[in-house]
Amino acid sequence: MKKKATEKEDTIVEVRNITKCFGDEGECRVEVLKGIDLKVKRGAFMSIMGPSGSGKTTFLDIIGCLLRPTSGEVFIDGEHVNELKDNQLARIRGKKIGFIFQQYNLIPSYTALENVELGLRINGKSKGQAKERARFLLNMVGLSHRLTHKPTQLSGGEQQRVAIARALANEPSIILGDEPTGNLDTKTGFMILNLLKELNKKKGYTIIVVTHDHRIGDYTDKTIKMMDGKIL
Repeated sequence: MKKKATEKEDTIVEVRNITKCFGDEGECRVEVLKGIDLKVKRGAFMSIMGPSGSGKTTFLDIIGCLLRPTSGEVFIDGEHVNELKDNQLARIRGKKIGFIFQQYNLIPSYTALENVELGLRINGKSKGQAKERARFLLNMVGLSHRLTHKPTQLSGGEQQRVAIARALANEPSIILGDEPTGNLDTKTGFMILNLLKELNKKKGYTIIVVTHDHRIGDYTDKTIKMMDGKIL
């Protein structure tokens, strides 16, 4: 009989009483996050929604180990990351977290294949292994016919699919999306959301998306609403 997972094993992201302030101490100090607690279960598909300035992108950056909180605790896949050095945080980002950005962040001079290969090469894969994995992922997101095209030769939706393939390159546990449909028309945005939902349901990726688009909430299993640095 399969052993039932404990709550600790079932939780892939946990933050406890997180705050984040920018600027120097005193009147100019800006408090962006104000004591956030959240647990995300393994395999969840979650949206974090709120208007501009609500703190949702800052919160996502803390989960993604791109920013350190001012206070509070962060656990990624059971690992307490607060006191880790920069190179240790880079290891977690490289192995456990895939990022999808609104602006795609592709290298303009690289082909689709080379953009996906890059992260694999950085994480130690041989050229042959990286190319094989990149081809597989681009085929999975429906771009097998666009391998040699550069970003300027791709539509916005195609560029975002390249970005998703890149996010999956190192088989992360968590995919974080920062307004991944923000630069896309409605039809293309829904295509990307359907792809993310398929990755969640069929492949088991934990996906957390921040957005101000209320339609995205219909695609995710759970929606967290933020306002003025707090979870409502």
